[in-house]
Amino acid sequence: MFFLVKKFKNNIHYLKYNIQSINSTFAPQLFKMRLHRNLVYTTIDALNAIFNEGEYADKVVARSLKKDKRWGSSDRKFVAETIYEIVRWKRLYAEIAEVKEPFDRDNLWRMFSVWAVLRGYPIPDWRQLEGTPERKIKGRFDELSKVRALKESIPDWMDELGVKELGEKVWATEITAQNQPAKVILRVNTLKTTREALRAILMDLNIETDTLKNQPDALVLKERANVFLTDAFKQGFFEVQDANSQLVAAFLDVKPGMRVVDTCAGAGGKTLHIAALMENKGQLIAMDLYESKLKQLKIRAKRDGAFNIEYRIIDSTKIIKKLHEKADRVLIDAPCSGLGVLKRNPDAKWKLKPEFIDNIRKVQSEVLESYSKIVKPGGKLVYATCSILPSENQEQVAHFLTTAIGKEFNFVKDQKILASESGFDGFYMALLERKESSEQKEKRVQKEIE
Repeated sequence: MFFLVKKFKNNIHYLKYNIQSINSTFAPQLFKMRLHRNLVYTTIDALNAIFNEGEYADKVVARSLKKDKRWGSSDRKFVAETIYEIVRWKRLYAEIAEVKEPFDRDNLWRMFSVWAVLRGYPIPDWRQLEGTPERKIKGRFDELSKVRALKESIPDWMDELGVKELGEKVWATEITAQNQPAKVILRVNTLKTTREALRAILMDLNIETDTLKNQPDALVLKERANVFLTDAFKQGFFEVQDANSQLVAAFLDVKPGMRVVDTCAGAGGKTLHIAALMENKGQLIAMDLYESKLKQLKIRAKRDGAFNIEYRIIDSTKIIKKLHEKADRVLIDAPCSGLGVLKRNPDAKWKLKPEFIDNIRKVQSEVLESYSKIVKPGGKLVYATCSILPSENQEQVAHFLTTAIGKEFNFVKDQKILASESGFDGFYMALLERKESSEQKEKRVQKEIE
């Protein structure tokens, strides 16, 4: 035992803060765990699908976890965390392993060996891992960590963009935070239960949670757990939703009985939160370009008991025009680069391209001008993104306010949230209010009194 502790102390130098897969629950397992062939082979297959076949990491991980029904929770945890970590640190590991894309299976094994060495795992006597240069790997890690784009494992263009938009100091802190694994956050579905009741239910399942100050619907899991298998989830008592994402619906200032439009609803995480805040009273219109996403939302809404939602596919401009000046509240959860949620979607670092960001800025401008017309005089609009770039956020809002339709709005407030400051995802949200004449205001107030 003394030898193992001494060996761990010697290796601790290499388990630096920017190699985040070893958390308080995982680190002690280094003494007990060894590498198992079937788990590692599954990991290699998954990495091949993500890196070489363009599949999304979350889909691949979900599929991989179903590969062997005999796996226990620690086996599934190993597979999921190892896949995500090697995806997260792809560039750094590839540089250390001295391999280049496209990665063949030998390349993937070399990258895996880098992961194993830096995690302090004993290297097994397997053909694929023969001759693993442990000392060289540790030396190259120290050497390459002096360059931020390598240390944080991001493309050069992303590093340059981050510095340009946020400044050297803020970007350096933020990208480090974005490389930490995301915590599991639940949003209590207040249509069906309370936070205290849900905590008690989860505690009976040995799932411990913490509350968050000023966020009455949020619970943070102390340790990762597959909450989707619980009866509490199947009964619609909660959704999994990042803590900062939960701020958006509240920022919209909805009230029961209103007509609210979620213009980019997607699979509906924020839509369902709005429905809960409306207490199922009033009309909530969920819109999206893709019918498949709205179908997912319908399933979730049924489980959650949210029955005041109407679903509309945006298949023509007529859908928008029919709603002009009809809504009390409008949410534009705009398509964006996703640079605020890299900790949750690490493969986005490799799938994202500079030209996509250029194009998405144009889309943001268009949807803001188009969908803002849905807000009625005296109504409110929230423009939100899960990006941390000012060019997608503050600058978009500032430009909008100079347009013909934008001049009909007053800027109320905004909120810029960085992962490095909050510990959760990066977000931006701006609240705007459509101007109204004194006559319109008088009619609105009278209607509210009635």
